[in-house]
Amino acid sequence: MKIICVGRNYAEHAKELGNAVPSEPMLFMKPPTAVLYNGRPFYYPSFTHDLHYEAEIVLKISKSGKHIEPRFAPKYYDEITLGIDFTARDVQDRLKAKGHPWEIAKGFDGSAFIGESLPLTAKNEPIHFHLLKNGEQVQTGNTADLIFSFDVLIAHISNYFTLTQGDLIFTGTPAGVGPVKIGDVLEGFIGDKSVLICEIR
Repeated sequence: MKIICVGRNYAEHAKELGNAVPSEPMLFMKPPTAVLYNGRPFYYPSFTHDLHYEAEIVLKISKSGKHIEPRFAPKYYDEITLGIDFTARDVQDRLKAKGHPWEIAKGFDGSAFIGESLPLTAKNEPIHFHLLKNGEQVQTGNTADLIFSFDVLIAHISNYFTLTQGDLIFTGTPAGVGPVKIGDVLEGFIGDKSVLICEIR
């Protein structure tokens, strides 16, 4: 299983972090050990003092493929969920300032929190999602605002990596990312359905 993540795929999120809006999908990866499933507690890492949540729609790949054309991409996914791309922002900023790779800020154990999967039947309809922190809404997004659509992402990614059944694609986070602390509870929704609960310990 691979975890492929897309950075800066919502224009407002790129702007809130002072980053340029990309002209093609910006990819990074997390190892399988980053996955933490819904209902499991998330333990605040000792190496960061500025841990951020980034909620995003996650595609679950249903069959293998390479060099997939966008028009055929819908055949390669049939489930979605909400995920949290946890980011050690202070570590990331320090490494970026030095021009160093920043995988340790994104790919540490438990950094890919995965909610309950839902079947996706209407693949061309926009998907609304939102995240609560301690009962207050902190992020809201709609896949209609993606810079690069699901199908474009699958076509682009499959030019470089063979997609296999069970792979996860984090499709990008909207504006509103922010810090968490021990004791916080995150709850994520797709539409009006709660699919993710994460307690920070």
